[in-house]
Amino acid sequence: MSEIKNQKLEFVKDYKELKVYQLAFESAMRVYDLSKKWPSEEKYSLTGQIRRSSRSVCGNIAEAWRKRLYPAHFVTKLSDSDAEAAESEVWLDFAFKCKYINKNDHAELHDNYDHICRMLSKMMADPGAWCKRRAGNVERRA
Repeated sequence: MSEIKNQKLEFVKDYKELKVYQLAFESAMRVYDLSKKWPSEEKYSLTGQIRRSSRSVCGNIAEAWRKRLYPAHFVTKLSDSDAEAAESEVWLDFAFKCKYINKNDHAELHDNYDHICRMLSKMMADPGAWCKRRAGNVERRA
């Protein structure tokens, strides 16, 4: 997790600069591209579920970033993001078992979501390094 430790040394002005957000967004877009080819009968089940959960990882990171004035709220939203990433892994397992994605795509995305979960866990373990200390702080080290 050296990249997340190194990132804390820089000023992060926006959640889109976070490596965890970037990986989550890239992964969600990959899920979207792959799921376009899935059978139409999966539209309201597996396809919808994995698209929602993968996008929610990003959404919850963005919400956490805006809640960093309050460490407990920050951690709660990161925890929600972590749960959505884990849910995405489950849907990837189903997609693989149903032969909608190949072994390489499954392994790559599963690894991405595992990496996302580890980065989120590190952030949750040390919210003080990411959160604003008082309302007067415009920028915090992150």
